[in-house]
Amino acid sequence: MSNMFCYQCQEAAKGTGCTIQGVCGKPSDVANLQDLLLFVLKGISYYSVKARKAGVNLEATDKAIMDGLFATITNANFDREVFINRIRKALELREEVKQAAEAAGVIFPVELPEAAVWSAYEEADLDAKAGTVGVLATGNEDVRSLRELLTYGLKGMAAYAEHAYQLGYTDNAVFAFTAKGLAATLDDTLGAEELIALNMEAGQVGVSVMALLDTANTSTYGHPEITKVNIGAGTNPGILISGHDLRDMEDLLKQTEGTGVDVYTHSEMLPAHYYPAFKKYKHFVGNYGNAWWKQDKEFDSFNGPILMTTNCIVPPKDSYKDRIYTTGQAGFPGVKHIADREEGGAKDFSALIEQAKTCQPPVEIETGEIVGGFAHETVLSLADTVVGAVKSGAIKRFFVMAGCDGRMKSRDYYTEFASALPQDTVILTAGCAKYKYNKLDLGDIGGIPRVLDAGQCNDSYSLAVIALKLKEVFELNDINELPISYNIAWYEQKAVIVLLALLYLGVKNIHLGPTLPAFLSPNVANVLVNTFGIAGIGSVQEDLDMFLAV
Repeated sequence: MSNMFCYQCQEAAKGTGCTIQGVCGKPSDVANLQDLLLFVLKGISYYSVKARKAGVNLEATDKAIMDGLFATITNANFDREVFINRIRKALELREEVKQAAEAAGVIFPVELPEAAVWSAYEEADLDAKAGTVGVLATGNEDVRSLRELLTYGLKGMAAYAEHAYQLGYTDNAVFAFTAKGLAATLDDTLGAEELIALNMEAGQVGVSVMALLDTANTSTYGHPEITKVNIGAGTNPGILISGHDLRDMEDLLKQTEGTGVDVYTHSEMLPAHYYPAFKKYKHFVGNYGNAWWKQDKEFDSFNGPILMTTNCIVPPKDSYKDRIYTTGQAGFPGVKHIADREEGGAKDFSALIEQAKTCQPPVEIETGEIVGGFAHETVLSLADTVVGAVKSGAIKRFFVMAGCDGRMKSRDYYTEFASALPQDTVILTAGCAKYKYNKLDLGDIGGIPRVLDAGQCNDSYSLAVIALKLKEVFELNDINELPISYNIAWYEQKAVIVLLALLYLGVKNIHLGPTLPAFLSPNVANVLVNTFGIAGIGSVQEDLDMFLAV
């Protein structure tokens, strides 16, 4: 056995997998403990599926599975103690679920999956077991590939479900499928055909969970509006908020009002500026910096406290480690963690506010504005203009360039590709991939900006809604008949559920880069290529010629 094995993100070492330490900075012992937590969550799911059929469902089960999956997403939580405690609590919960099922009349077979029966609480025993239950425990390469594709899709689904949950929106069908999917990875009787079907079902549920989160966000904070966002810096001390959680954004803005402390967004939190509910806060002054991977430099120059609400943490430098805070599923050893809110209450961000008052204002690293807020409601309100531009030939093609950014130099491809696109094309984007081109001067077409930013990675749902509406307007039978090409950058597991959702919706010929996922075995990759037209990227000019020839 290697020290660890992880290939869930695009930066998997050598394009195959991290075996000593994660490229993300995740130590091998933490990686293995994350595998063990997943192992126990699968055991909980095994009992939960049976219990649900008997009419029994414990809310604590759904919450634990959702939280546990989210905590194991790339760059979310690096804290060993957190995972030891979660595993111990998960083992206790597994027994509660089993007993509840038995009390409802469920009779379990004598032979149970190991994940449903294994138990230990001593730290040394947890570490010993953790090294044996990871990805490579599944011997068949194709089965392993399909199980991991499903698992990573479920992780992405859990992240979106968590954000909706924080706003009071839930969907039992999402929780039920999550348990069903995890339990299925324990079933050695399921072959490739059944696992492919489960992945497609995950795509269907992925659409549902993104729609749920869209409803949660827009019902709570209003529909995103076209907004110019300042990217300079003010003269007051500030707090920088990164990640994805809008409920945390709300709590922070309320608590900083009138304190003399400004609030700035970073990376995936940029789209918070597009929501009407947040525009009333005069101290919500702008966006600072770029995508997540540049934080080691940008957090230094910001000077004030930084709040990480979700994944996308880079191991912090000593120069700002005393100014960084985590909350929710995020965590890092030696970093202060803000506790979850009590039901009906708010998180307490007073420590950040008091520290901010003692800090210098941010160092200005750029000036100007960027424009966003082109979620489905906004774009559909411009439908006549957009359709007219297409019919007149002013817009020849849309390019969906949603997804993630990352450290690899090869990702400069997306900046070069956006810059090389003809003037009669429009980019539809969501996620932090936009930072590769959202500050380029690409102009507009008849008043329509050539970069339409729908928001966070979960707002890829908006791009699907827009495509489906255009299909209806143009009276087409197939979504693939639209003048839309898909050139998507991916990094982590939320991008996986977005991909599965697009495949479920029937979208074909998606190009993924900068590399195809390491967890796709050659046979599974061939299925995706032959069935859905999935492909990688080439050179900018070759890809442009190919897309524009369609």
